[in-house]
Amino acid sequence: MCAQLSRPEHPPRSSNKLFVLQLAVSGLRGVTRVILANNPLSGALILAALFWASPWQGLLGTLGVLVSTLTAVIMGQDSTEVSGGLHGFNGMLVSLLMGVFSSAGDWYWWLVVPACLGSATCVFLYSGLSSLLDRWDLPVSVFPFNITILLYLLCTGPNNPYFPHHAVMPPGALEPNDTKLLTVEVTRGIFLGVGQIFACGALGPSLLIVGAVLLYSPLLAVHALLGSAVGTLAGLSVAVRHDSLYSGLLGFNGALGCMAVGGLFFTFTWRTHLFAIASAFLSAYADIALSNLLGTVGLPACSWAATLTSTLMLLLTGSLATYRIPVGQVMAPEHNLRSRTQWEAGNTAERESTDVLTFI
Repeated sequence: MCAQLSRPEHPPRSSNKLFVLQLAVSGLRGVTRVILANNPLSGALILAALFWASPWQGLLGTLGVLVSTLTAVIMGQDSTEVSGGLHGFNGMLVSLLMGVFSSAGDWYWWLVVPACLGSATCVFLYSGLSSLLDRWDLPVSVFPFNITILLYLLCTGPNNPYFPHHAVMPPGALEPNDTKLLTVEVTRGIFLGVGQIFACGALGPSLLIVGAVLLYSPLLAVHALLGSAVGTLAGLSVAVRHDSLYSGLLGFNGALGCMAVGGLFFTFTWRTHLFAIASAFLSAYADIALSNLLGTVGLPACSWAATLTSTLMLLLTGSLATYRIPVGQVMAPEHNLRSRTQWEAGNTAERESTDVLTFI
């Protein structure tokens, strides 16, 4: 009798443990989706970097990715998308940015409420936008994050009694750069540009984030730093405030634009490499323009520039379109390159065998 009663208890416990493990892995994959990667170990390193920079920010980021992933499970979203972390990264970014812009300081627990609601909202937006963008084989990317965070900041306002936030100053604001440009600080800003993808402005954690990208794909890491450097150069060319250069805020859109084109959604070649640099420049200049525009009403441009630029790049036609990788087949740049090489080798062998048969 005791044996019969104890048997049913084991399957639920094991299934619960399996669910928690799957949720953790999906969450870590969701963390890396922010940097266009897909590796739980890289996700663990990024979370460690966020907790290193600020335990409160690390907690908000973890909460955001878990809430959005659980919301996707409850809504019955595609299990492959959920396990791949595609429903987690937008929620994480929303929670992180709410914490960064909050003027109530760290450990303001009321902020957990909008963070959870915003993270859940991202899942609804992702689901709706995916059905629209799938027609053109375009990724939803971080459109849900950009929409949700702007709606939140517009709803609350800088002087809200419950959820106050800092007003944003445009990078091109008329403020005298009365100090000499420091080369060391500019170089430091390039690495911070990769960290700012996660709203991280500390050098040590930013280097750990670069290491997480490197672990997933060396080619992607190179394009991340290259894009951040291009964004910094773009800022220098239009004389933005020095603190925008030093903090890395001018680099992260360039980094994202360069990463998206440089081997991820396009097979890596010298042509697509130049294309990636062009994408980084366009993302950086668009970011400066949008930041100046939205900064007049105290709002951030977030990653609208890189998101819109990458989407436009994926819609291009011509010879570069032949290097385009379908969204469903996108993997690490090195794997994409290997797959295309094998495909071209197979086509060449098939063509040669056909020529021989024709000759016979």
